[in-house]
Amino acid sequence: MSPRAGTPGPHTLAFVESPVQLLNVLEWAHVHAPHATEAGDRAPGAGSDGASVRPAGAGLTLVVLSPNDPMTRGQLRRMAELARDEGYEVRWEEARGGTTAPFHTIGGLAPLLRRAHRIVMGDPFSRYVQLLLTITKARDLVVVDDGTATMEFVAQLARGERLVRWHRRGGRPGPRDVLFAPISSAARRRLTPTEERRVEVFSSMPIDSAPDGVTITANDFSWTRARFGPPRITKGADLVGTSLVETGVVDPDRYLEAVRSLARTHGATRYFAHRRESSDKLHRLAVETGLEIVRPDLPLELIARRGPIGRTILSFPSTVVHTLPLALVGTDVRVAVCDIDPAWLTETASPRAQGFLSGVTGTARDVHRLPSVATA
Repeated sequence: MSPRAGTPGPHTLAFVESPVQLLNVLEWAHVHAPHATEAGDRAPGAGSDGASVRPAGAGLTLVVLSPNDPMTRGQLRRMAELARDEGYEVRWEEARGGTTAPFHTIGGLAPLLRRAHRIVMGDPFSRYVQLLLTITKARDLVVVDDGTATMEFVAQLARGERLVRWHRRGGRPGPRDVLFAPISSAARRRLTPTEERRVEVFSSMPIDSAPDGVTITANDFSWTRARFGPPRITKGADLVGTSLVETGVVDPDRYLEAVRSLARTHGATRYFAHRRESSDKLHRLAVETGLEIVRPDLPLELIARRGPIGRTILSFPSTVVHTLPLALVGTDVRVAVCDIDPAWLTETASPRAQGFLSGVTGTARDVHRLPSVATA
């Protein structure tokens, strides 16, 4: 599909709110642009003989709906640099920079939304994205991975349910949920394919219950593998952090004890922090476990692919148990996942938490499964 003659504006408009979402838009564009430069050994726009070719980013504008969290903003800025290096236009929006910011952002984006032929989004649960979907008339909608939430999104779409993040299910809707319900319902209808509207899900997650008409395209991290690595592999083990404490799912004391036990058992020396982990929690982990806390400046898939990385990567149930084996295919790195013991869950955790986390682990391919560790 190509833009109508004489119609200005981007052919494809992508909305991202996290570094992983931006990475997966780059992966999606790489898969859908076979003419793009290979293996990063040529500058964007240069062919093998030095002649100019169509740039990889032609027709795609990436819109960053920037959050306020400093760690996320830092990683997003680094990912935006990589996107620009690939030839893509990046538009940075201070979407949450004050009370009037959403109005300025939506008002500025409305003309682009009305002209775009395709919308790519990283988080269909985002209220921002759902609101923007009510403005666009695009008939080609794409959802790229926002981690394990993609599995829940597809399942909810197939069942015709309202779009709710898995760790919030089971609670009573708040006043803002009630007020936003009509927009959320409209977004769900927009994300349901029809004869006139195509919906694609671009994912590295195992998806078995896609609704009729939804196209599933596999993300095998071919852009990441072409641009980075192979990594230098160290003899030790690295541990990947999770934000399950911050989202209220796992008790902080049980989590700390589990990390300490895993590090001691497997000889881990580094802890790669999730961008949402609190500074107080990370300080406590460093003091009580002796682990070196690493705050990655890029998504872990890129960090691991660039190296150096441990021969064993230890993780709790999370997106990386699905993505790291793909990013590190062909290396000798082993990804091992430790189950979450039901006793670690908080009293306020969603009733679906244990089943969802078990599903994340159970459906992961090419990982070594560890039993949950004992905690006091």
